[in-house]
Parts: sequence; structure tokens; C-alpha cells
Amino acid sequence: MFRFTLNQGKQPLRTVLCLGAHCDDIEIGCGGTVLKLIQQCPDLQFHWVIFSSDPQRAREAQESAALFLAGAGSHQVIVKDFKNSFFPYVGEQIKNYFEELRRTVQPDLILTHYRHDLHQDHRVIAELTWNSFRDHLILEYEIPKYDGDLGTPNCYVELDEVTCSRKVEVIMRSFASQRDKQWFTEDTFLAILRLRGIEANSAGRYAEAFYCRKLVI
Repeated sequence: MFRFTLNQGKQPLRTVLCLGAHCDDIEIGCGGTVLKLIQQCPDLQFHWVIFSSDPQRAREAQESAALFLAGAGSHQVIVKDFKNSFFPYVGEQIKNYFEELRRTVQPDLILTHYRHDLHQDHRVIAELTWNSFRDHLILEYEIPKYDGDLGTPNCYVELDEVTCSRKVEVIMRSFASQRDKQWFTEDTFLAILRLRGIEANSAGRYAEAFYCRKLVI
């Protein structure tokens, strides 16, 4: 398996744009990768955008993002209030916001939803990411859910047990409003990290998986 690091190219990694339809999506999908990037590149700038929220979940999201991004060089956390579960029907408004993002953020790496995710809000964010950012490195993360839409990823970020434990700890601590959901448990999050670690033959036993449509080496 070919291995490389994101910060070994001709242009160093400086700015990361993280996109999530809902308040816990980024943390669940790529929180371990964010923690690893900050550890490896402490000067990174993060733009962290959440598209749907209510007041309670917005507070949770701000708390969680602050914990995940504590060691970053700088970060900006934006929580929007587009109507939850209705993204296909308010797509014009979301598209306009993406165009605003495109004018104000020049990311070297974008972490966003998987284009074949069965949640309609997730798919809209994935589609508009590619529509607005057409010449960028985009990695699409996955979220385990009832729909059973986990696929066959082609890109992995190796993680160790300490990083995974930190990821899961912050998620469980921050998002109290989600704890009554049967899937929102430590073993759910650790299980997929371990499974992807097996697939990646990870030295640390764990990994997060992504879908990379375009990569120029």
C-alpha cells in the first residue's frame, strides 16, 4: 500500500476547510484526522463550518470544535441555521453560502461528506463542495448510521489508540443532546475506527476512511 503524508508536497498544508451538515458530523467523520493534522502541523488554519443547528446544538458544536481545534494555529467556527433535513429544498440558499465561502477561504484541504451518503443533507453538502471548489484536494468522510450506506473507501488516515480515545471522549462529552440515540455510543465510533484500521493495515490499529475522487501526484 502506498503511503504519503499530506504535508510533503511542493506546497505545504496551511489551511483546512471542514464542512458538516449537522453539529456532530465533522467530529464523527474526521475528528481523528483533525487531531492528527494539528499534532503534525500545529500552525494550520482551520475553517469549521456547520450548516444546520438549533441553539442547544450550536452550543454543543462550539464546545466540541474548541476542544478539537485547541492546538491549531488559528481557527474559525461558523454555525449556520439552514433547515435540518430539508437541504435539497433550500439548495439555492446553501449554494449562495458556498459561493461566499469560495470567495473568502482558500483551503489546501477540504474535508466534507461522502457523495453517496444516504442522508439528503449530507449529499447536498458533498455535491456543493465539488461544485464550488473545483481545483482542490477534497476528502469525503463517512458517518455510520441506520441507513447502512458504508461503502468501500480508497483513502485512509492511520490513527493510534490515544487519538481515537480523545476523539470519542470529546464527542460523547460535548453532544449530550444525542446520547438517547441507540447508535450514539462509544463502541459505535471505536468499531468503525478499528474496522478501517484493519483495512488500512494501520500500525496504530485504527484509521479513518475517506473517498478521494481526484488526486494528482
